[in-house]
Amino acid sequence: MAEVKILNKTPLYNCHLAAGAKMVPFCSWSMPINYGSQIEEHNAVRQNAGMFDVSHMAIFDIKGPEVQKLLRFLLANDISKLKGPGRAQYTLMLNESGGVIDDLLVYYIDDQNYRIVSNAGTHDKVAALLSSQVQNFDVKLTEDKDSAIIAIQGPKACKLAHSVLPDQIRDVASALKFFQCAKVDDYFISRTGYTGEDGFEIIIPADKSEKLWNNLLNVGVNPAGLGARDTLRLEAGLNLYGNDMDESTTPDESNLSWVVSFDDPDRNFIGRSVIENKEQTHKLVGLVFQGAGILRAHQKLIHNEQEIGEITSGSYSPTLEFSVAMARIPVAVEKEIFVNIRGKHQPVKLVSLPFVRRGEVVYKEL
Repeated sequence: MAEVKILNKTPLYNCHLAAGAKMVPFCSWSMPINYGSQIEEHNAVRQNAGMFDVSHMAIFDIKGPEVQKLLRFLLANDISKLKGPGRAQYTLMLNESGGVIDDLLVYYIDDQNYRIVSNAGTHDKVAALLSSQVQNFDVKLTEDKDSAIIAIQGPKACKLAHSVLPDQIRDVASALKFFQCAKVDDYFISRTGYTGEDGFEIIIPADKSEKLWNNLLNVGVNPAGLGARDTLRLEAGLNLYGNDMDESTTPDESNLSWVVSFDDPDRNFIGRSVIENKEQTHKLVGLVFQGAGILRAHQKLIHNEQEIGEITSGSYSPTLEFSVAMARIPVAVEKEIFVNIRGKHQPVKLVSLPFVRRGEVVYKEL
């Protein structure tokens, strides 16, 4: 008899059921894929405000006198670029070969206190690497398993979030700028997101999360599931771990060389010696397709009658109303690309990323 795997449930599980969510397995968690219409949820975020339960993501706190030393070695971006507490940074965790173990956010709380939030699917790898490295530094590592994370995103997200936050929290949140963060009482708020829209990500004790979720629901914030989150991030040109990058790809092969800092020649970080001297052979690009059919991950790409790569992420774009994709191809290829859709070679346009930013179409044909 096949073993039945018990899925983890976030603190907001009952809220999803009450809202009519379709629940699916995702990285060992039971998560909402949608609440009825993925496209309506997508459009709500682009035009108004939506909220996502991202409590499945991992929260690691690292404290101690050598925390900055540890993170400058552990992460590809340089936390010394954060000029003072209350700031966040997008960064990468690499292996010794320069492959991407995970992309994550690191938060500078104070000189001896940093927080890392990583992907659910990479939890075990990230936890293992952190655990192995903290032994070499004067720091303490803890994982926060008692909190929920709610992402409120969209052009009206901040206004609606402000209307339900406690006064002291609201005053601090309203002063935050993009990629800034603050800890007030038991709220941790950052002006970050994964949709290409404005908004907050709020880490809150699990026992307070249902109240916040329902208060947001009552002021018109639309619940949105994993399906809308994927099309939103794709339109925004944001990588999905396991699709657009993984341990077999280096940052420059995943359009992420801007996340790697070589500014300090004396800073040694994991993977630096490899990626600093490796010639780039492939690149991650945007594709648009206005023909019949939908661009999907793993569809093969053709140039001069030869297979040159494949789509890493693809979907119908609700904002653009046609198909878009991200794809990895050789650096030298710049035009005349075709995609194999059900055995037919269809022409696609090579474009810049992102496709959409803050609700505006921004891509350009290359």
